[in-house]
Amino acid sequence: MSDSATPAPPRGLPMIPEASGALAIIGLGAIGYFLFPDDLAFLTRLIGITLLVLSLDLVTGYCGVATLGHAAQFGVAAYAAGIACVRGVTDPIALLGVGLVAGTMMGLISGALITRFRGLPQLVLSIAVGQLVAALANKLSWLTGGSDGLSGITPGKVFGLYGFDMYSRTAFLFSLGVLLIVFVVLSRFVRSPFGLMCRGIKDDDLRARMIGVSIYPRLVVMYGVSGAVAGLGGALTAISTGVVGLDSVSFERSAEVLVMLVLGGAGHLWGALAGALIFQIFEHIVAAANPFHWMMLVGLLLIGIVVFAPRGLIAPVMALATRLARKGDA
Repeated sequence: MSDSATPAPPRGLPMIPEASGALAIIGLGAIGYFLFPDDLAFLTRLIGITLLVLSLDLVTGYCGVATLGHAAQFGVAAYAAGIACVRGVTDPIALLGVGLVAGTMMGLISGALITRFRGLPQLVLSIAVGQLVAALANKLSWLTGGSDGLSGITPGKVFGLYGFDMYSRTAFLFSLGVLLIVFVVLSRFVRSPFGLMCRGIKDDDLRARMIGVSIYPRLVVMYGVSGAVAGLGGALTAISTGVVGLDSVSFERSAEVLVMLVLGGAGHLWGALAGALIFQIFEHIVAAANPFHWMMLVGLLLIGIVVFAPRGLIAPVMALATRLARKGDA
């Protein structure tokens, strides 16, 4: 069997057209924009982290790569976009391009190292890469601002027409547009022969090797794609908040996005999207209502999800949609 052979799409999960994903994101964005106009800054930050969760899903959910240092791609891109802006590149589209390139390069470099191993060594290496990037961001204070953070990031107008206002209207719509495009592109990408083969590698890498598949190059390429998506999220965060801090490359950020992915359901873009939205909104509401014990409530939520929905929240929803579709066909 040749290297071009690809596994069939996973059974039990209906393939949702890109148009449905686009409509869902537009609908959720409209709800946020019109019903919560005072929370647009929070919703804009939410979109940046959502892109990071989607990027993590590509390597963990679709390739089975264990990582606890994925914030490195996000943070490197955020710093790159912020430094470029401070030094004169103010066009938001150009800053997105800077973040995309920086995230891709960081993804390829870290992926070339991490994907050479499997299991515990792979996990340890991912943590080491993340900690190394965090240490460099702290030490290179002349470039990154160190522990004080990189400030003074003032992007120009989007397309030369729409300036970033204090209410985050432009930032929210700009970020929503990027999320919409990324989600539609990734929906097609994960169903391409390359994406399906990566899923096959996750399911049974020995069988993939037996049919002549080159596993390592594919994992590195997927890491690069993942870094590009994380880079867009990092650049958006830098553009919208005007500051980049060490939290963007912290171990806590990496662990948090992994929790979001597990919450929604790894191996499905809808799961990554749902997990990021639910976790961040729940955290935002609970932290505001109970500033002293909100972490305990978040912990109880996660325990409940793991016990009653170990495959994530999206799995029961998709299973129900499958049953309804079969009944409709009958």
